[in-house]
Amino acid sequence: MNAKVEIYTWQTCPFCIRAKNLLTKKGIDFIEYSIDGDEAAREKMSERASGRRSVPQIFINDYHVGGCDDIHALEAQGKLNELLAAK
Repeated sequence: MNAKVEIYTWQTCPFCIRAKNLLTKKGIDFIEYSIDGDEAAREKMSERASGRRSVPQIFINDYHVGGCDDIHALEAQGKLNELLAAK
């Protein structure tokens, strides 16, 4: 079983696209929540993300990774694969 990856996005957000591209390049399936203009969905995301309201917000197995820069930093440090391998 692969890790459960969830990402909250806006359709035209360049950081969201960049984060999704990294996951896609790695062959990772993810659940995308497009929250464009949906304040209730954004509030739910913010609750899960310790108050952060910017997009994207990424979760791996319910662990809050953070945003685009955070997931790319994990990849650069060689730590992303460990999180993705966790069940």
